Amino acid sequence: MNNPDFYSHPTTIIDANCEIGKGTKIWHFCHIMPNCKIGENCNIGQNCVISPNVLLGKNVKIQNNVSLYTGLECEDDVFLGPSVVFTNILNPRSAIVRRDNYLKTQIRKGASLGANSTILCGIEIGEYALIGAGAVVTKDVKPYALVIGNPARQTGWVSEYGHKLHFDSEGKAICPEEKSHYLLNSGFCKKIQS
Repeated sequence: MNNPDFYSHPTTIIDANCEIGKGTKIWHFCHIMPNCKIGENCNIGQNCVISPNVLLGKNVKIQNNVSLYTGLECEDDVFLGPSVVFTNILNPRSAIVRRDNYLKTQIRKGASLGANSTILCGIEIGEYALIGAGAVVTKDVKPYALVIGNPARQTGWVSEYGHKLHFDSEGKAICPEEKSHYLLNSGFCKKIQS
């Protein structure tokens, strides 16, 4: 598809009524289904399917072999690793049509999902959370949380740059790369002014 605002490989299929932001790149063998909204400067790797009505914010990076199903919303700066798996029905059956029962899954700003992780539908991944490779996420994930395993469990906290945070006795931590400050209070982590 020739479009001066975004690039799509000739093998990509883009259906009707899609909005694709300026600077976005869509690579080989992708299918963008009707009524999708894709923000500016996104990068969609090879062999991806984006189902009807999926919403992607700005600067979303999707690696190869990811299918994004109806009901999924990704905010700005989300990273989806290779072969991440999403669902949109909790109890699928081939012989029963449940298209009106899709559950919403929300991936908040800056979250990263590792390769081959599986995200069950109807949950929220908090901003800047980091989901380890191969994790199976069955419930909501707090902002800045680090979760791994099957089923996924939280093992710590990460900074916006993705570094594990080590809190002192006052519940304060500093990102080793960005030098930003974080506070752990009542089971939640947040970025604070230094």
